[in-house]
Amino acid sequence: MKQLILFLTFLGFYNLASAQGQKTFDLNDIFRKGTFRTKSLPGFAYMNDGKSYIINKGNSLEINSVVDGKNLGTYISPEQLNTLTKNDSYGIEDYSFSKDESKLLIYTESERIYRHSSKGITFVFDKASGKGVTIFDGKKISNPTLSPDGMKVAFTFENNLYYTDLATNQVVQITYDGKWNNIINGMCDWVYEEEFSFTRAFEWSGDSKKIAFLRFDESNVKEYTMEYYRDEMYPIPYSFKYPKVGEDNSTLQVKIYNLDNQQTISIDQTPDKEIYYPRIKWTRDANKLCVFKMNRHQNHLDLLSVDANTGKSTIMMTEENKYYIEINDYLAFLPDGKHFIWVSDKGGFNQAYLYDMQGNRINAITQGNADLSDIYGYDEKSKTLYYQLIAPTPMQREVYKVGIDGKNPVKLSSRDGFNSAQFSPTFEYMTLSYSNINTPSSWTLYNKKKKIVRVLEDNQKAVQDFSEYKAGKAEFFSFTTKDQVQLNGYLIKPSDFDPNKKYPVFMYLYGGPGSQQVLDRWGGGMSWWLKMIAEKGYIIACVDNRGTGGRGEEFRKMTYMQLGHFETIDQIEAARYLGSLPYVNKNRIGIFGWSYGGYMSSLCLLKGNDVFKAAIAVAPVTNWKWYDSIYTERYMRTEKENPDGFKNNSPIYFADQLKGNYFLAHGIADDNVHFQNSVEMNRALIRAGKQFEFHMYPNSNHGIYSEGATMHLYTAMTKFILEKL
Repeated sequence: MKQLILFLTFLGFYNLASAQGQKTFDLNDIFRKGTFRTKSLPGFAYMNDGKSYIINKGNSLEINSVVDGKNLGTYISPEQLNTLTKNDSYGIEDYSFSKDESKLLIYTESERIYRHSSKGITFVFDKASGKGVTIFDGKKISNPTLSPDGMKVAFTFENNLYYTDLATNQVVQITYDGKWNNIINGMCDWVYEEEFSFTRAFEWSGDSKKIAFLRFDESNVKEYTMEYYRDEMYPIPYSFKYPKVGEDNSTLQVKIYNLDNQQTISIDQTPDKEIYYPRIKWTRDANKLCVFKMNRHQNHLDLLSVDANTGKSTIMMTEENKYYIEINDYLAFLPDGKHFIWVSDKGGFNQAYLYDMQGNRINAITQGNADLSDIYGYDEKSKTLYYQLIAPTPMQREVYKVGIDGKNPVKLSSRDGFNSAQFSPTFEYMTLSYSNINTPSSWTLYNKKKKIVRVLEDNQKAVQDFSEYKAGKAEFFSFTTKDQVQLNGYLIKPSDFDPNKKYPVFMYLYGGPGSQQVLDRWGGGMSWWLKMIAEKGYIIACVDNRGTGGRGEEFRKMTYMQLGHFETIDQIEAARYLGSLPYVNKNRIGIFGWSYGGYMSSLCLLKGNDVFKAAIAVAPVTNWKWYDSIYTERYMRTEKENPDGFKNNSPIYFADQLKGNYFLAHGIADDNVHFQNSVEMNRALIRAGKQFEFHMYPNSNHGIYSEGATMHLYTAMTKFILEKL
């Protein structure tokens, strides 16, 4: 559910600062013509030498010079790709290099499984010979991954784990018990993929001699069935394992396969459906595996050190939290083999810490008064960590470096807004991406002395093109609630805004744990839909409520056990604040959200029925008992443990309080927030005698974009706003 944040962030919710023109625009410009697209750096990646980089041209990989951008040739040309694939329609969707860059793995013709997972055709190209091989006879496989020595490719197929020896093209099957809706080897089940955000559940050891993997036994997990409509005599059912809150999870085992003796061992942990293994990662010692072991309440985490030859484990480090622990990918074992970097919010903010291999904390590395939001790399030569910090405000991001001792952090970014970075392997060059709420993204190359080498892309043409259209500016604001909490937001006013007029307000929100919508960052696509609504005489507003990110642990986790409670209070307070402004019509305030945002917009309309005139809820959770185990229990525990939290904060129990105009939409094939949520909401509203508007989208998942659904949905929402608000 919260991964939809990525989708909404991509679509965007922001505005232009340049002088505005007179052109008007419509939904066709936004969703069909691509009028407001901006450029990026497709497939950009530094090469090992730190002096060149790759750009994915779709049918080739082009090598360019870092210093002057001159083309240095191709890693693989269109002709070589065509010879390899024997199909000129195949492009390079994704790629990865072997450690020494002698081989290239190409992934193409992918077919989505769930939100993150897919299967596709895989090739390996050898640079020296100019030739390559097709992996697994061209069958569609998942998670193809080169071994560190570049001599093998491991992958999953039909719930089993395999590898191909590139020297002989021989395929070795590691597991044989994989079965749909029963046993999965080396790939995540649905809930792990969605809530722990990974799909590849196997890892190569550093010496390429072992593969550690997870085995999921989901035989006792209950199934959920969706229906697809394909002009057949009967709908096509699709059933998959989906553990809802409080129900049985998969039972996991961590296993290690030895390529030399072809033997598989299990680590010495008893299989238990109440235990999670959200990550496995090899240490610098090829015989030592690190396993994350977490309890079902997700407030106790052990890092296990496992002997890869015997399976014997010992606890390397333990972390506990009075609320919950969120899993991230920042664990890094340093080249010295004696230390690792760990990121935790136990000090009040997300910080990086240095530990020894016995689990003793050496020191804090990053600042303790702001949340660390990303780690870009560690330079062993200079003992320096490169990272992103949420500063100087919760809406902005800065790029820093600091010594491993945590002393004398140096800010590498210079402009207020949203900064992110990518570093060359030698850390001699930095590609800095920058945008703000009114400025499209740019990419600039810097050297080690923080001097600009050149601009890779500045989107100046887009800035010029967009300036020809009528669209208002975005501006930040903040206010203090009755609970004495300062909340941040932004407004988009019509380009012809008149402070002497009274405008209706259309609020957008997401509001889920750790999320942020109020960011000083450029967006695209759907932001123009909001601008279009603004140009029709509305003020757009967005406020980040309590429970959102960027403001430390206590602000983020205060909604624990009562999701929706404080968030709804804050959004109602925001609407009252906006209604007090002299240019706002307080009787015409509406609110819109998708997923968690749809859950929130529903609660706001029902509990704030004296404040909100209308609400749009797309793919909302309407009762937490219908959502998955890992997400819901992390924040709410189970309904048995927390009956009041569920009862008091699920929209379905407040259907009788509907007074305003309600627009509800859902994809029938939503594997994430099930269509069941909106069907039950329909039922509750009908039983309460309430009128509302409902749209269902056949064959559409959580994003609602199949078969022309996007255009239909936004057309319907626009009509609803203009008529009901």
